[in-house]
Amino acid sequence: MSKNSLKKIRESLMMSKSELAREANVSPITIARIEKGMKCRMETKRKILLALGFGLSDKKKIFGS
Repeated sequence: MSKNSLKKIRESLMMSKSELAREANVSPITIARIEKGMKCRMETKRKILLALGFGLSDKKKIFGS
């Protein structure tokens, strides 16, 4: 499991897990799993980045290495 900043960034944008999940077109369970450090597919990362308003080049800021 890798450390990521998704929860911190989501909370700083005052978004709920459900809100982010809806914007990214993924399930709230997926968001919760990623925030706990579980791995996810590249496509899921892309959806989350865009839903948060980040560019694809910001991947490392949120998901680490």
